[in-house]
Amino acid sequence: GIDEKVAVATNMFGLTFMAIGGTIPFVRQGSIDYRKVSPLVILTVIGSAIGAMLVGFITNQSLKLIVSVAMVMVALFTVINRDKGSKSLSVNEAGVEKQQRSYSLIPTTAAGGITFILVFILGIYGGLYSGGYVTILTAVLVAFFSMPFVEAVASTKLINIFSSLIASAVFVWQELVDFKLGIILAVTMFIGAYVGAHYAVKMNEIWLRRIFLSTVILLAAKTLYDLSGILS
Repeated sequence: GIDEKVAVATNMFGLTFMAIGGTIPFVRQGSIDYRKVSPLVILTVIGSAIGAMLVGFITNQSLKLIVSVAMVMVALFTVINRDKGSKSLSVNEAGVEKQQRSYSLIPTTAAGGITFILVFILGIYGGLYSGGYVTILTAVLVAFFSMPFVEAVASTKLINIFSSLIASAVFVWQELVDFKLGIILAVTMFIGAYVGAHYAVKMNEIWLRRIFLSTVILLAAKTLYDLSGILS
């Protein structure tokens, strides 16, 4: 029964803490290449601020359609490119492997350019709504930025901190955040994300990919179901 704009804003506030909780275990394992991620963070901050300003101008039906199409595309990409970015390593091993990566993992200029464009566009979407944002961003980093899957999962957690934080700041400025509910979300989402990431760093890429793909398929099915109900 909460107003739609307040719901989006309060959820974004909680997502900031979820992103922080999910990032900590990956940072401890040294799974993030900060030099590679830094320009993506800058693009995300700008895009997310723009997206947050656009809340209220896009209908819920349009948002659900965008999320549904994106989830289906990500699912198809993941199935077709099952081995892309695969290292078959746990995140614990990724810290050692990080020093041994071959130059073939460095993205080409064209691929890097595509990544920057997509990250900026996704930043706008992330600030606007955020549903499925991290999932789609993970697929983009694997597909175009030559990131091993585990590193992409870790990097998107860090990027999402900045995406959610800047959007939350805009929403607070617009007085849209319900802090009473937001604090409850912040605490529970932080704990849940920390626990999830704690177990994720112990998994190898095969299991992470299985969980990732299963989540994408479930999200696509759920959003398509919701959309069909609205349009009927």
